Amino acid sequence: MRRLLVDVLYHYRQQDKFLLHEFVIMTDHLHLLITPTVTLERAMQFIKGGFSYRAKKELGFVLEIWQPSFYDRRVRDVEEYFRFREYIRQNPMKKGMVRLAEEYEYGSAWPRYELDGIPETMRSVGISG
Repeated sequence: MRRLLVDVLYHYRQQDKFLLHEFVIMTDHLHLLITPTVTLERAMQFIKGGFSYRAKKELGFVLEIWQPSFYDRRVRDVEEYFRFREYIRQNPMKKGMVRLAEEYEYGSAWPRYELDGIPETMRSVGISG
């Protein structure tokens, strides 16, 4: 299921529904750091709806997967961006799932994943990434 969710994230990223900066898929929740190119609500509909559809179709999953809403936080500045980034990357370590963030296959710290850089609005203040 986690591998399928990663596939869904990259599918909609490739369709330019959002920029994907960071993510981690835990056993019972998900953390994302994205820049939507559509409304945030629409981006989440793509992710949640796309995953639910594929989980039912490809894995035969019949139960409800998602809670009806989500919690969002606006990243206000570069420092906050990097705090969120570190929180997301460190989540599997804090839960004792891995020793190093880079070892967790379902998070953006894993070296295999291609991510979008820091949002353009934050680059204008002299930070690159």
